Amino acid sequence: MSQVLTLIAKPLTDGHVRLALATLPAGAEADWLAPGQACDLRFTGSMQGVEETVRQALAGAEVDLFCQADGPSRRRQLLVADMDSTIISGECIDEMAAVIGRKAEVAAITERAMSGEISFGQALRERARMLTGLAEADLQAVYDQRIHLNPGARELVGTMRAHGALTALVSGGFTFFTERVAAAAGFDHQQANQLHFVNGRLDGGVAQPILGPEEKLSALHAFTEQLNLKPTQTLAVGDGANDLAMVKAAGLGVAYHAKPVLARAAKARIEYGDLTALLYLQGYRASQFQS
Repeated sequence: MSQVLTLIAKPLTDGHVRLALATLPAGAEADWLAPGQACDLRFTGSMQGVEETVRQALAGAEVDLFCQADGPSRRRQLLVADMDSTIISGECIDEMAAVIGRKAEVAAITERAMSGEISFGQALRERARMLTGLAEADLQAVYDQRIHLNPGARELVGTMRAHGALTALVSGGFTFFTERVAAAAGFDHQQANQLHFVNGRLDGGVAQPILGPEEKLSALHAFTEQLNLKPTQTLAVGDGANDLAMVKAAGLGVAYHAKPVLARAAKARIEYGDLTALLYLQGYRASQFQS
């Protein structure tokens, strides 16, 4: 059976590729997806132990890698992505708290929730109460001044859409931000939690039901069924404990610069690269990227 090991780094050198090839069965061949950045290594044989062996061979090098069956099925037809610390840098709710001088306090709760130490719903309600009184104009200022797409976000979404995939931003954050981020990155759909405003200010409440880990998984399943796809045709990416269920369920589940609780469980993990790494994992060449 034909397998493919993808190496991604900036820079990815000929030396990295040679070291990896030396661990693979005879006849393995290199195919550069992006010179100096990403390379597919194709080989015949078992995948068992390949990733760990190559990681050891490349010890100390900042190289992301993933091994999977080769073929057209690498290209997924559904992308479900988390927003905070995945499609964008940072956490919107922490930046909202910065407006009222409570960022450190709120960020500490966020960290515990994303690490799986406390329930997501509990953490969300607690943090929302702490933001009572923030004006809608304050949230707009947070978006305008503090929220930035992560490198590769537009390329990831644009390229997958151009090749027929449906793209969905599904966040445990707030629709105020997902609506804007989804438009900026080019997503087809967005889902998130709805904040309560009274006379233009937050009243500390969040609409029920809260969109948390199980709802993210349900969204993945719903889109999969809607498109009549097999689970193997889906890709999910996130960074924290609330992404665990959907990342484990997707055909290609990616932990992106993730907390250990997710990195340990995901099929693939990206520790060094940007979001274009998810395109290389699907066999796209840099020359095929769109945004």
